[in-house]
Amino acid sequence: MNTTRYFLLSIFVLSLVLPVFAEAADAKRPNILFIITDDQSPLELQCYNPNSPLKTPVLNKIAAEGMVFDRAYHQGSWSGAVCRPSRHMVMCGRTVWHIPGAKGFVPKKMEILDGAEPVDAKKMNKEAKAKAKAKGKTKRNKKQALPNPLVPADLANYTMAAVFNRAGYATMRTCKNGNSYEAANQLFTVRKDKGCRGNDEDSGSRWHAQQVLDYLDERAKSKEKKPFLIYYGFSHPHDARKGREFLLEKYGAINDYKPGGENKPTNDKTPKLPPNWLTAHPFNNSHMNVRDEVSVNGVGRHRDEVTIRNEIGRYMACCENIDIQIGRVLEKLKEMGELDNTYIFFTSDHGIAIGRHGLQGKQNLYEHTWRVPFVVKGPGVKKGRVEGNVYLLDVLPTLCDLAGIEQPKTVEGESLKPVLEGKKEEVRDILYGVYCGGAKPGMRAVRKGDWKLIKYETAGDEKSKVTQLFNLAENPNEFIKQHQDAEIVKGTGVTPTKSQTNLADNPKYAAKRKEMEALLLEQMKKHDDPHRFWDQPARE
Repeated sequence: MNTTRYFLLSIFVLSLVLPVFAEAADAKRPNILFIITDDQSPLELQCYNPNSPLKTPVLNKIAAEGMVFDRAYHQGSWSGAVCRPSRHMVMCGRTVWHIPGAKGFVPKKMEILDGAEPVDAKKMNKEAKAKAKAKGKTKRNKKQALPNPLVPADLANYTMAAVFNRAGYATMRTCKNGNSYEAANQLFTVRKDKGCRGNDEDSGSRWHAQQVLDYLDERAKSKEKKPFLIYYGFSHPHDARKGREFLLEKYGAINDYKPGGENKPTNDKTPKLPPNWLTAHPFNNSHMNVRDEVSVNGVGRHRDEVTIRNEIGRYMACCENIDIQIGRVLEKLKEMGELDNTYIFFTSDHGIAIGRHGLQGKQNLYEHTWRVPFVVKGPGVKKGRVEGNVYLLDVLPTLCDLAGIEQPKTVEGESLKPVLEGKKEEVRDILYGVYCGGAKPGMRAVRKGDWKLIKYETAGDEKSKVTQLFNLAENPNEFIKQHQDAEIVKGTGVTPTKSQTNLADNPKYAAKRKEMEALLLEQMKKHDDPHRFWDQPARE
């Protein structure tokens, strides 16, 4: 009898104690605030460009107290909507040809992810076509995607929210709608998505901030003890860049500018032209008629000084507003006593051109667009800056590592935790980039150290076959010969040196070009790139 009573008493005591232990364990696990903007280059942020007129004191403080990555990139896109594959990679940690929507090269024989059995890709596709045909040749069936052995069918179950939900985290998301990974996004426990590219409280960046603040208020009221993962996304500074009036005035810009009209907005406050501005891109880069290059409100096809300076002013007004909204959330976390136990990540889905190289959008692989800002602050993060050589697809394994969660086997990225702790300087030595949302094969880039190679080709257009080779240590702006033009120099105030140009056809650098060409082909094969350029061997 005494034994029975003792047993029952023990069970009772444990029932009281275990929840306390569980709460204590949750309290020790870190929170995560993942901030991502839309179409933001690192080059206007003062933590990357100290001479920039853009004022972002909140981000400056995060950067000063955390780690800044100088070589952070999105891996690329097979779609004109570059944000779509980019955000897929963020959510699942897989490479550009291994995500939903991609059509990567599938070897005749390959193993599925766990290596349990061989997969005959040719047979799979043949069977899928037969099933589609059996259902009738409807328009829908013709467009139906075939099974892709490079993408696990249940991948959404191994994406950011799904992984953290299973680990006992409270997950919340606010961001734009569309051009993202819907199957993964809908798994957040709380989701408040809306396209906000206006300039008032209900249609601008303030709306996204308010969703996070409301969530944190509710968390405080309910005395929630679970650690949180908040995906804090903004719809800006993507166009249309509707800036708030007091910020537009600060940057000498107007929202309703019509190129060629009488309402010329530029004044002493308007940002200067970027050093690599051009009035037009000098050759067909494979997608010169994409929306971003021809239809942006207030810009269209215009690349003149007034238009570009005004658009940069609008862009900066939107960026500073984002900084203000981030500050509101950080202040709330501080008030709640949650800030010191929170990892803060700041990045963007890709960069943007806005006049650089005569381009306007994100459908290119120059540094201003291929690179992304990437800043991290949190417990144990070493202060300073590193090169890193990171992709956005490294985000998920990094978050898992920091939270003590086993990363999914589907992940192909690298954890940045050793870099954040100061144990490593970089996670890879070669970077590969792709854009082929227009004509094929499109563009490819490879970077190793200070050297970078870009290739272009539009099938059927001989003049589009272009190779560029840059030494980024000597030519960080990727100047080409058109930047030597007197009118361009007059506009930018920058005169490139003779060596600051495309070196691909310079005999002095023939060996370096050959080396970089070989690296590019190696990376294309490694990543199951389905395309090849005119001077590369055909796929095996």
